[in-house]
Amino acid sequence: MATPPETYDRIAEHFSATREHPWPEIETFLEGRQGGVALDLGCGNARHAELLAARADRIIGFDASRGLLNQARERATDRVFPLALLQGDAETLPIANNVVDLGVYVAVLHHLSPRSTRIRSLDEFARVLAPGGRGLISVWSTERDSFDRQEGFDTTVDWTLPDGETVPRYYHIYDPTEFRDDLADSSLQVIERFVATGNCYAVVGPD
Repeated sequence: MATPPETYDRIAEHFSATREHPWPEIETFLEGRQGGVALDLGCGNARHAELLAARADRIIGFDASRGLLNQARERATDRVFPLALLQGDAETLPIANNVVDLGVYVAVLHHLSPRSTRIRSLDEFARVLAPGGRGLISVWSTERDSFDRQEGFDTTVDWTLPDGETVPRYYHIYDPTEFRDDLADSSLQVIERFVATGNCYAVVGPD
């Protein structure tokens, strides 16, 4: 089953404290890009929304976890960047069609289950992207050194809190071919696919 929002509500503060810096792949993707509206889909503590704030006029941070949205709000307040926050499911975005010029969808898709839900979420990402808009998607993959399997699979990965409590999180670990196929079965146009630091990435646009 998918990772429920309550899981991240429980670990939100500790998760945020360990997720201070943006990923270099997101920094590279954003180089030279500008837009009116940007979306951080699965924004967590808004570390990537903060990057988007330098690239767009309006920033939307979207997450299923209220606890993580609270962390995002604190970061935006402390660091003084604009951020509109929305809570909901990644397969039913409360965002109008064709409005997002820049989008990042990082390390979230692999928490959804089953495959049909992941495809619907990709379709939703396509729906909200504006003509000419670009997004970056990432998922955990079998290319990680910690996995010794060649085909995609479902698993749980524990988060360990400071008191030693472990909180299981659902992951679908993609193989690169499977990631390609899911993108192909969605409404997204794939501009580029690549693997970096054990993750599969895709630069995408609307169909």
